[in-house]
Amino acid sequence: MRTPLRHHSDHPASSNTASSTEFQLQSIHTPSISSHPTTANIPSEVLANTKVLLTWKVFPKKEQVPKLQYVQLLSAGCNQIQGLPFFKESDVAFCTANGAHPTYMTHLENQRISKWVEIESNNDIEDAVGLRIGILGYGCIGRQIARVATAFGMSVYAYTLRPRPTPASRHDESFAEPGLGDPEGVLPGKWFAGPEQLEEFLSADLDVLVITLLSTKAATSMLALPQFQLLAKRKPYICNVGRGTVINTSDLMTALDNGWIRGAALDVTDPEPLPEGHRFDHYSERVVRILTLNVGRLREGKDIVNRVSRELGY
Repeated sequence: MRTPLRHHSDHPASSNTASSTEFQLQSIHTPSISSHPTTANIPSEVLANTKVLLTWKVFPKKEQVPKLQYVQLLSAGCNQIQGLPFFKESDVAFCTANGAHPTYMTHLENQRISKWVEIESNNDIEDAVGLRIGILGYGCIGRQIARVATAFGMSVYAYTLRPRPTPASRHDESFAEPGLGDPEGVLPGKWFAGPEQLEEFLSADLDVLVITLLSTKAATSMLALPQFQLLAKRKPYICNVGRGTVINTSDLMTALDNGWIRGAALDVTDPEPLPEGHRFDHYSERVVRILTLNVGRLREGKDIVNRVSRELGY
């Protein structure tokens, strides 16, 4: 695992610097966390000109960054800066990524610590009621996903590699804790099976597509360019908790770049682990939105959002 560290500086753009209308970003990857990542591989002149820093657990010394104004953390919490001399002894603003992670989870965490925050917008919130979830692979995990999705008011479509045309064939005799899953196979509103019905399944106006398939010859690259083009009609979110080989990684990147899908949550990848510098190894789009918002507010002389209180510690 590598810790991403990115900065905004006055330093001239180099070949690995991406320019935007808001600010310049230079991406630097530190060694793995187990190797105690530091800023040792960052040129001193880069640090000296850095005004904004995006990081998780890697922090420079105060004297290395005389121009630093703002540190954006990748995490919703800020335990990693408690006890950090730089945080205690400077006036630099440290901000969390509160709001970049699943919105309802953030609200629950705020409730746990009795912190009540009035959000400015609910644009990131979508009601699950009435949405359709497609589950590619209806085994034990897929059946529990169906149960949870149904509780949220979603309709369920199931896809299996082998046909299950009768109620009896949809039963699952695998072990399941009482009250969990869908052992009788009654939750899906519609069933699909085999390669001949894959296109119909993917074209069924899915809002979310969850993949639970194991790595088999039949499932390898089951989702590639033609399948992503089918999904483009509805632009669902994709979640893969099965095996990375089910998705063609290059084609997934194409689908994301072209907006054919709204996003991808990947518990597994192909290859795994990802090679150094792979595009999947990047910061959350929502964190970038927080970063962009705060850079704009800094330029306008306004207070920035998600600032950590040195007095309260959050």
